[in-house]
Amino acid sequence: MSIRERLPEPILNMGRGLFRAYGMATASARPDPDFLLIGAKRGGSTSLYYALLEHPRIIPLFPAAGLLPKANHTKGVHFFDSNYERGLRWYRSHLPSRTARSRAARRAGGPVLAGEGSPYYLHHPLAARRARQDVPGARILLILRDPVERTFSHYRERVRSGVENLPFEEALAMEAERTAGEERRLISDPTYRSYAHEQQSYVAQSEYDVALRRWFEHFPADRFHVIGSEEFYRDQQRACDEVADFLGLPHAPLPDAGKVWNPAPKAELSASTRRRLVEHFAPHNAALEKLLGRSFPDWAAP
Repeated sequence: MSIRERLPEPILNMGRGLFRAYGMATASARPDPDFLLIGAKRGGSTSLYYALLEHPRIIPLFPAAGLLPKANHTKGVHFFDSNYERGLRWYRSHLPSRTARSRAARRAGGPVLAGEGSPYYLHHPLAARRARQDVPGARILLILRDPVERTFSHYRERVRSGVENLPFEEALAMEAERTAGEERRLISDPTYRSYAHEQQSYVAQSEYDVALRRWFEHFPADRFHVIGSEEFYRDQQRACDEVADFLGLPHAPLPDAGKVWNPAPKAELSASTRRRLVEHFAPHNAALEKLLGRSFPDWAAP
């Protein structure tokens, strides 16, 4: 049994609170993130983020897993989507301090970088504007999966969590009704959180061109690096080397290449539903490829 499993939850919560209070008290000494991994949800962002943390010059958020008993380093802060009202001091409390960066740089033999991965940033209507306002120097990473597979995986994750009871086709049919007006409400009330917009937007979150245009309004195109999920899983080392190039880091061997984090349960998608989704996403995929100036040959074509 791990230390984390042995400690009572109130003790763990107290430890989390103390670290967060310390982080907020030292927020002015915590530089902005070097990169944001903004999505897509169920696209492989967890696997990519933890693969990047294997690079000796990319360091984790604060507190690292070794400081507070927890299974893994924190991946995402969800500040620019769901926690914006907490303020920048709270956000910076999650980032490594200049002192921590200096120590890590001495160990690594060169400057280190830090970033976070919150995959709802891509879809949230205010996240891009907020990020541009508060962390204008950040580089933007995306990992995008075949939209048919992403949509079905998103649904299966909700089923696994016990919060989706409808069959897949019925959930798709209900999506417009469930999410009606939610984006407008998010925009009009910055403190509002929408479960439906984040977790029941199975199809909408796979219309990548729509969300990415919003991000391109706030960050120049050369600040983005987009990876196909299928490319990443086919050769994680190569994908991480390309990210290192984008971030201005040297290449580094990936010790655990091939690891997949947080896979959704396996299931078969009916041929008719797959065909309908492929046809729906075809114009969105074409628009995305035009926007990015690249193709995604691994994705299903109509």
